[in-house]
Parts: sequence; structure tokens; C-alpha cells
Amino acid sequence: MKASAFVYPWDVNGDPEAAERIASLGVRQVTLASAYHSTRALTPRHPRHRIVTAEYASVLYPTDDRWEGRELRPYAAGDWAPGDAFGEAATALADAGLEVHSWVVLAHNSRLGAEHPDTSVVNAYGDRYPWAPCIAQPATRAYLVDLAAEAAVRPGTRGTELESLGWYGLQHLHAHDKTGGVGLGDAGLYLMALCFCPVCQEGYGEQGLDADELAAAVRDALEPLWQGAPDDEGWAGVEKLLGETRAADTRAWRDETARTLQEAAVGAVRAAAPEGFQVLLHADPVTYHVGANAGVDPAHILAVADGVVVPCAGGPGLLTPFAEQGRVDAVIAANFGVVSGMGGSPGTLAADAARARELGATEMRLYHAGLASDGDLTAVRAALAGR
Repeated sequence: MKASAFVYPWDVNGDPEAAERIASLGVRQVTLASAYHSTRALTPRHPRHRIVTAEYASVLYPTDDRWEGRELRPYAAGDWAPGDAFGEAATALADAGLEVHSWVVLAHNSRLGAEHPDTSVVNAYGDRYPWAPCIAQPATRAYLVDLAAEAAVRPGTRGTELESLGWYGLQHLHAHDKTGGVGLGDAGLYLMALCFCPVCQEGYGEQGLDADELAAAVRDALEPLWQGAPDDEGWAGVEKLLGETRAADTRAWRDETARTLQEAAVGAVRAAAPEGFQVLLHADPVTYHVGANAGVDPAHILAVADGVVVPCAGGPGLLTPFAEQGRVDAVIAANFGVVSGMGGSPGTLAADAARARELGATEMRLYHAGLASDGDLTAVRAALAGR
């Protein structure tokens, strides 16, 4: 299977050995960040630094004039990725014989929410999630679609992977995160992700729901979970807590909102890209799931994009709904963590990849070549050599 490693520009720029080191792993491709959220990242082999702190979500290249006069626009990176950091890294990686695809994080931006709070998801209690732009709002959707096109189609790239192209919710590792004290389960996380900004309130109205009554029902439904009642029932748990009709109506609004945004963003990328440019989404096959791997309908998304990148940290089971669609030309990339200190398992990569292939994976993604230790990279190199 073709393998690609995730990389940040700061892993490569300033380290003359980085590109060849990544190529020596046995990967044919790199997925290089061009628009990324705030992070603190280890760079264990870089000759100039060991820690990079990206203080806010930013683009890692110079933007063009499409943003002139617009209130919502991308933020330029600070000293962690100055100038055309993406372009510099992409050139070095291509010179090492690697195919470069862009990695674009979209609806995940804490600075946008801090500076433009009205763009954020608002839960049933009135709390805003500054890291989670509401994807129903017209101005936010226009911003995300244009950002997808610009950040995806960078000079020298052969494709893109779009992350967070859907709803975001509560589950976000915020600074010194302290939200894990109550186990909300799938149902509770869905209810805490429901947005009640003015646009979403109107959307619920289109589904025959009164937004104020719905918010009160959500708060009532969550009360047993705050008291410690367990939830492990998935969507059945949402229906149990909220009622089948209400649950279905909220999901209809959110699913349609996400689907149309995904269609618009992929369409904008295709319009900006050369022929043959590959467009993948980081995706979860359960539409009501939220986060970096957007919840999608497998049949729909494989009719829109060229394929998906599927998280396999909990095992390869999420691959099956995509493989069952029977689209022989679709890319179904199994995403494996290979940083042992972050829960990855580079030592079992060969076996994990073989199992993923049995379940329909056509490619694999390795998270993350820049963050991994030398020992992790040695294990990756051995696994890929034995393919």
C-alpha cells in the first residue's frame, strides 16, 4: 500500500537532513500542513530547536488578494512558520523524491472564535466554543470554502487532505484541558455539540422545532449524565435522552449543513486545481460524530471526493463502511499513529496495515514523521521495508 507521512513545515525548514530522512522511511508521499490550528510540537531532531509553539491557527504560506476587505480571513503564522514556510518545505521534500500533498485544517480555529465570537458554536447552556466555528453561518462557510481552495492548491502539490470539514464540538484538547471529569459518551457529546447560534436556531425551525424548547430539552436530557449515569448506547442513547423525533430533526439539519459545506469546499478545490489533483477528507463514517474527522455519509462523500483518510487509533473498524461502497477507484487511507509517546504503535504497523488492507484500505497515513522518536522511525522503516 502507498504510504504517506504527516509533516509540519517546521520539521523540515532549517534541517538539511529532514527531507532525506523522511524519504528513507519508505514513504512515497508527505502530507504537509499548509493551514493548521494552534499547537505545541516536539521537533526531536531539528538542529535549531526542540519545541515549536504555534500560538494560533494560521496559514503557513502568503495569502492572495481574495481576502482583501473581508472581516473573516486567515491569520499569517508568526515566527514558527515565517514567509512561505509551506513552499520552502514542499520544495525540499519534492527534491528528495516525495510527492507533496497539502494538509488543510478548516473548522477548528480558536483565534477566529476569540476575535469573532459570533462565529462560534453555542451550546444549549449559552456557552461558546471559540475553537469551533459554526459551519451553518454564511460568512463562516464562505471563509472555509475559500480557505480550502487556497490552502489546498499550493504550487507543487499533487493533492490535498481536508481536516475538520464539518461540525466541531466539545471534545477538543484545550489549554490545560479539564473537561474529562464526567464521561458523557456518544450521546452526551452529541448533545453538547448542538449549536444554538441564531442561524442554527432558524435551521431547527425549518425542521419544525422550537429552538428554545429544544435547548431546554437538551439541558434536561443531559442532567442524568452530569449526575454520573453512564451512556454507551450511541445514537440510540441520543434518541433515548432527547426523543426519537427531536433527535432525528436535529440530525437532519446538521447532516445537510455539513454535506453542503463539504460539497462546496471540494468543488472550490477542484475549480482551483489542475487536472488529476486528488482531494481527500479526514472522515468518520458516522454522520453525527464531530471533530477533526468529520462525520460523513460514506456513499455521499465518496461521490464528492476522491476518498477519505480514516482514523484507526481504535482499530481499523471504521474502514468497513467506506469499503462497502464498492467504489474501486476511491482512496481509503488508514491513518495509524506511529508516535509511541502519543499512543501510537509503530512496532505493530506491519500487522495493522495488513489487517487494514483486508478491510478495504488502499493506502495508509502515518502520524507523524516529525513528532516521532528515532526509535519510532526505525520501527516504521522496518515495517515499510517488509511490505
